[in-house]
Amino acid sequence: MTAELVRGQNHPLDRTRVEIRISAGGPVMAGVTLGDDQGRLSGTDAVAHPGAPCRTGVEVPRQAASEHRIAVDLDAVADTVHRVSVLLALPATVSSLTGFGAAAAPRVAVTGLDGTPLAGYTITGLGAETAVVAVELYRRQDAWKVRAVGQGYADGLVAMLRDQGLPQAAELAAEIEEAVGLGHARAVPSPVAAGRAEQPTAASAAPEGPAPAPPAPDAPAPAAPAPGGERVDYRHPRRRTAPAPSPAAAPEGPDTPQAPDGPHTPVPGDAAGWSMDERLYNQVWGMFEDLARSVAAYRSACSFAESRLEQELDQALADPRNRLGSAADAARAAARDRHAALVTQARAALDRDLAQLTAESEVVEPALPPAFARWESPVWQGHHAPQEPPMAVRLGDLHLPEVLDLRIPMLVRLPLERGLWIDSGPSSYAWQADPGREFGRRELGSALTEGPPDEAVLGRLALDTAVAVAARLLAAHPVGDFALQVIDPGGTAAPALAPLLETGALREPPAPGAQGVARTLEALIRRVDLVQMAVRNRAADSLPPDVDTAQQLLIVHDFPHGFDDRAVNQLRYLADEGPAVGVHLLIVADRAQSQEYGPVLDPLWRSLLRLTPVPDAHLADPWVGHAWTYEPALAPQGSPIVRQVLTRLAQLRPAERH
Repeated sequence: MTAELVRGQNHPLDRTRVEIRISAGGPVMAGVTLGDDQGRLSGTDAVAHPGAPCRTGVEVPRQAASEHRIAVDLDAVADTVHRVSVLLALPATVSSLTGFGAAAAPRVAVTGLDGTPLAGYTITGLGAETAVVAVELYRRQDAWKVRAVGQGYADGLVAMLRDQGLPQAAELAAEIEEAVGLGHARAVPSPVAAGRAEQPTAASAAPEGPAPAPPAPDAPAPAAPAPGGERVDYRHPRRRTAPAPSPAAAPEGPDTPQAPDGPHTPVPGDAAGWSMDERLYNQVWGMFEDLARSVAAYRSACSFAESRLEQELDQALADPRNRLGSAADAARAAARDRHAALVTQARAALDRDLAQLTAESEVVEPALPPAFARWESPVWQGHHAPQEPPMAVRLGDLHLPEVLDLRIPMLVRLPLERGLWIDSGPSSYAWQADPGREFGRRELGSALTEGPPDEAVLGRLALDTAVAVAARLLAAHPVGDFALQVIDPGGTAAPALAPLLETGALREPPAPGAQGVARTLEALIRRVDLVQMAVRNRAADSLPPDVDTAQQLLIVHDFPHGFDDRAVNQLRYLADEGPAVGVHLLIVADRAQSQEYGPVLDPLWRSLLRLTPVPDAHLADPWVGHAWTYEPALAPQGSPIVRQVLTRLAQLRPAERH
C-alpha cells in the first residue's frame, strides 16, 4: 500500500534498496546530500550532483530534466550517514522558470527496485523558491524511514547547501550549474518526451507513441530556444507527447499527399504511467488542468478587455469639448469595437482548446476502467471483481460555466486519505441567496434538479449518493478486501440501503438507537488501535482472529442524531486516525443540525471532503482556483446497474470463503 505523505509526515521503509522517482513541471536538477545525525555535511564529497553523480550508495542523473530516477542503496552508505536528503533545484542555465510556484507541483515517489510504490509526496505550497529539500531518508533505531520535508529556498542551491553546514556552498553551487549546462549541451533530444515539446531529429521522425495535438493553424509560432537551448513549454508536465515528423524526414513531391490541417485525433492513455490505468488517470488530470488554464486565460483576456474599454471611454470623455458630437461617438464606437475584437479573439482561442479537449474526452471516456467510468458506461455490464484495487475511483463530474457540456471525471486516489461528507442540508446551497441559480438539466436518482429540491428530496438524493459511492468502492476492490458498516440510529435510511442489504454487501442491518451507535464505534476504534499497534511493531500476524483486516467504510446517516459527547469524540478519532489503517468515514448530514456543538465539530467538517447530492459549485482546482460545479456519480433513473454489480459481487463472495 502506497503511503501518501504530507509535509512533516514519515513512513517506515521495509527495504534498503530503493528508487526515488521525481516528476516536475519543468527541467530540474536532482541531487542527494549525505548528512550526519544532525544533517550536517562533511564536505563536497557528501553531495551527489550532475557533476559527480556517483557517491557510495547513491547515483543521481547527470542532466536536468522534468523526470528523474535516483538509485539509493542504504546498506552501502557509510555508518556516519544518518540522513539522505533529496534536493531539487531550478538550474539557471537550462530552466526559464523563476520559481517552483510557476509550474506544476513537483512529486516524489519512493519505490522498490521492481517499481513497487512505497511512499509518495507532492510538494505543494511553493512560490519563489528555486531550490527545495524534497524528502529525506533517515536512520531511526537501526531502521530507515522516509520523511516528507518540502523545505524551499528562495536563494537557491547556495542557501540550501549552506543551511546544511557546507562552507564551500557557493563554489559547489557554481560547479553544479556548470555541470548542468554542459550536460544539457551534450543531451540528444528524445523522440518521445513526457510532458515536454522537443523537436525530433530526422532519424527519429517516426514517433514511438500516440501523436499529440500540434498547435492550431492560427496559433503563434513557437518561441525561439532560450540561450541554454531549452524551449519553454506550458503543457501539462505528466502528459506524454510525441513530436510531429520533421520536414526533413519525408521529402515532399508533387504526388505527396498533404497532411490535413488541424489537431491530430487524440487517443486514450496519452500520458505518462506504468500501466494503462495510471496513464488514463494522468490523462484525465491533464485534461482537468488544461481546461482550468484555458478558461483562466479566457477570463483574464475578457477582464483585460473590460478594463481597457473603461480606460478608453474615460479618455474619450476626459475633455469636455469632446463629450458630444460625431467625434465622441466615433471614439466610443471604436473603443467598443476593439473590446469586441479582443473578446472574440479570446473566445476563438478558448473554443480551439475546447474542441481539442472535447475530442479527447470523447475517446477517453469510453476507455475508462469501471472504477473511473460513469455508471451508464458499458464496462459495468461486464464487470468482474478485480485482483487488486485501482489507484483511484470516480466520485462525480466537474464542469465550468463556460463549458457546460464538457465534464471532467473527478477521480480521487485510493486509499482514501480523507473522509467524505455528503451535505444533505438545504441551507448550505447557494439557491437560498440566489433563487435564479441554474441546476443541471438531468435526472439525479429519483428527482429532477431543474429547481431547488425540498429537504425530503435532498435527503433521499444524499442517501442515493452514499449508496452509489459505497457500491463503487466495493466493486473497485477485490472481494473480501472492503466491507461496509452503517450507523442509522433512527432507522430512516432503510429504503435507500435495501440494495446493500439484499445483496449481502451490508452484512446486517444497522443497530438502532444510541446503543447501536456506541457498539459500532467501539468496535471500529478497537480495530484501529490494534492495527496501529501491529503496524508499529511489525506484528500483523499477531492480530486477534476476530479483527477484520479488510478496509472498512462507515456510513453515518443523520449525524449527530443518536450521538452523545463521547460518541462525537469517537467519531472525530476515527476521522483522524482511521484512514491510515483502512477505516474510512462517509457522513450523510446537515451541518446546521450540529450547531449545538459550536466550534467543537469544526475540525471534523474541515477534515472531510464535501460532496453534494445535487450540482453545486463548491470545489476549487489546485492551479488557478476556479469554482467548479460538482455533480455526483449516480446511475441513470430506473437503471438496475448498481444492484446488478452488487449481485455479481455477492455471487463471488461464498466462493472466496472456501
